[in-house]
Amino acid sequence: MTKLWLTHGTTDYLSSLREKEESLIVMEELDGDAMAMIEGEKQDVLKEPREFKVVESVGNLEPYGYIVLNNIPVTSEGGPILESRFKQRSGSIESQEGFVAFRILRPTNGNTYIILTQWKQVDDFMQWKDSRDFKKAHQKQEEKPPYVDGPSYITQLDVIEP
Repeated sequence: MTKLWLTHGTTDYLSSLREKEESLIVMEELDGDAMAMIEGEKQDVLKEPREFKVVESVGNLEPYGYIVLNNIPVTSEGGPILESRFKQRSGSIESQEGFVAFRILRPTNGNTYIILTQWKQVDDFMQWKDSRDFKKAHQKQEEKPPYVDGPSYITQLDVIEP
C-alpha cells in the first residue's frame, strides 16, 4: 500500500530538502507556516514526519496548485466507517473544474484521518465549495457522526513551485 508522509518546517528548510528529493511537495499556509509531503513506497528525506497509508487515490499529486487537508479525528472503531463513507462518495469532485487529486489518508499513529484534495488554484476549490455537487455530497452529513472523535479542521495550503 502506498504511503504519504507530512511534516512541518520553515519554507527555506523544506525547500532545501526538495533540492535533494524532487518529488517532495512544499506548501505554505496563509500565516506562513510551511509543510511538505511526499508519496510513495518509502522515503528517507523527512526526519520525523507523520505517516499515512493511502486508502484511496485519484489523480497525481503535482508540484503546483492549492491543497486542502480536511483533518478528521475518529474513534478507535470509526476509521473503517469513515473510509467506507468517503469511498462511496458520488465521484463528482473528479469532474470539477481545476480538480487535480484526491486522497483518503489513514494515520499509522494517532486517530486523525486526512481527506486531501488538490486543485489548480484556490478559485477552483472555492467554486467546488459553492457548487450544487458539494452541497449534494454533504447534505446527508450528520451534525457530528458517531465515528468522529472531536472537531475536524481544515488546513489550506499553496504549493510552492520548484
